[in-house]
Amino acid sequence: MEASCLELALEGERLCKARDFKGGTAFFEAAVQVGTEDLKTLSAIYSQLGNAYFYLKEYGKALEYHRHDLTLARTIGDRIGEGKASGNLGNTLKVLGRYDEAAVCCQRHLDISQEQGDKVGEARALYNMGNVFHAKGKQQLWGVSQDPGELPPDVRDALQRATTFYEMNLSLVKELGDRAAQGRAFGNLGNTHYLLGNFVEAIKFHRERLSIAKEFGDKAAERRAYSNLGNALIFLGQFNAATEYYRKTLQLSRQLKDQVMEAQACYSLGNTYTLLQEYERAIDYHLKHLLIAQELNDRVGEGRACWSLSNAYMSLGKHRQALHHTRKHLEISREIGDRNGELTARMNVEELMEALGVKEADLSPSESEFKVQGARPKFIKKASMESVDLWKYSSEKVTLCFLQKLARDTSDEDCFFDLLSKFQSSRMDDQRCQLDEPPNGENAGGADPNTLNDMIDASLLTSPQTEELFDLIASSQSRRLDDQRVSVSNLPGLRITHNNLGHLCGESDPQEPSDDFFNMLIKCQSSRIDDQRCSPPEGGPRAPTVPDEDFFSLIQRVQAKRMDEQRVQLPSDEQEPDEDEREPGATDS
Repeated sequence: MEASCLELALEGERLCKARDFKGGTAFFEAAVQVGTEDLKTLSAIYSQLGNAYFYLKEYGKALEYHRHDLTLARTIGDRIGEGKASGNLGNTLKVLGRYDEAAVCCQRHLDISQEQGDKVGEARALYNMGNVFHAKGKQQLWGVSQDPGELPPDVRDALQRATTFYEMNLSLVKELGDRAAQGRAFGNLGNTHYLLGNFVEAIKFHRERLSIAKEFGDKAAERRAYSNLGNALIFLGQFNAATEYYRKTLQLSRQLKDQVMEAQACYSLGNTYTLLQEYERAIDYHLKHLLIAQELNDRVGEGRACWSLSNAYMSLGKHRQALHHTRKHLEISREIGDRNGELTARMNVEELMEALGVKEADLSPSESEFKVQGARPKFIKKASMESVDLWKYSSEKVTLCFLQKLARDTSDEDCFFDLLSKFQSSRMDDQRCQLDEPPNGENAGGADPNTLNDMIDASLLTSPQTEELFDLIASSQSRRLDDQRVSVSNLPGLRITHNNLGHLCGESDPQEPSDDFFNMLIKCQSSRIDDQRCSPPEGGPRAPTVPDEDFFSLIQRVQAKRMDEQRVQLPSDEQEPDEDEREPGATDS
């Protein structure tokens, strides 16, 4: 016997709850093909299809089905469903970087939830509004070499608005007694205060996040909290305390068998020990980072590790090892098209070769440790010290992106390394921005989908955050509701019968969105035109094993204070590299 629409949908739901989203979408699509006259069942199928496609990162299809859900919810006068669909569309637009449109949709979700007295929906809408402005602020920071707190006015405004929405969300979820949601709010408040330069406040919120993560046994959230605490402590100059948190980050990354996070923790520890001038320990962690980067074929991360290693070896006066890693850094920079890295590496190679008294022809590229063939290094004290000190200055600049990237916050769900998904993540992923999935399928603030169990008492997937909103609006904002009602007959899977015809063709619809709603969407979209669906610009080559929160700039400032004591005056014809050339393309994760 042929399966019914509901039976197929229930199997799709079961597979999605087991995180088999590909299999789940196949059953949901089959359910749509069979069709149903039950409008609430169809709305729930649309919502879950949108969610499943979102998790599969097929955002165009996610947007399509959430759009269908919104159209159907408005047509049948389901205000709660309309609010949830608007929230899902807003979250999807956020992932696409269409923040103004996303804010309009999330605001509609908030308005409807407040109108209907839906406290849970209101809390989610507030959280999602915070996410939108948080992600917008991080994207505006992309490629900007500024430390936390040193922000352009538009970025500061976006982050302050995000903070306001997170605070409102936190107040409401405390009232509702939702501890998991409180954890997410604490984490994101920590991240936004961090970006705003409020490091003491950031630490306070991240400690609250850590406590709740431990309460739930959420190791991934615990790892993120440790890392975020380390990042904030760095900017307070508490380097020893930061290393303790980074060590815990490393330990949990290994427990979770997450090599990418393990590599990032090693990288953070390497740079922190550089700040402490414990170069041997810094080298140990940078070598560990290098090995994982090579294993994961992360050429950008491998280049960064070689760069850091050359600086540490130079600080120890080990010029030969420094030259080996500098030449490797030069090779990788050429390979990945990193022009700034190539120029810096070439300059450093020349300085080291001069200090060692060797020429290019004397070096054997095939050796794992280069050989000096027939040449003896010149170690005249003055020349040697000038070279060492010049390299300390260069290494201070170069080792530097570690902190500079700390300036760019964390994941959408309180994770520094997540977040920043596509833009600052990929990621958030983010973030970036590439969006990361919540642990254990936990909803991180998306609007709940319409559930099939509204009719059959079964629990459904919690809706994730979604994408491409208003292709729906592209048609609906130029026509009005009468045109929309005509298009309802074209909704996939809808069987129009005498039983539902009255719902679809009612003469009036008191829930029609106001002109203000559509006018705001038109205003948001009017500035997009041809670039509306373009991918966001790449900020540089991706380096998954390097944290987004890279603070080379802080290393530079800390070490710059010692420069007069550390090095002799450079010759007058030598030109120091510009401040803003210290590190090529910071990357998102």
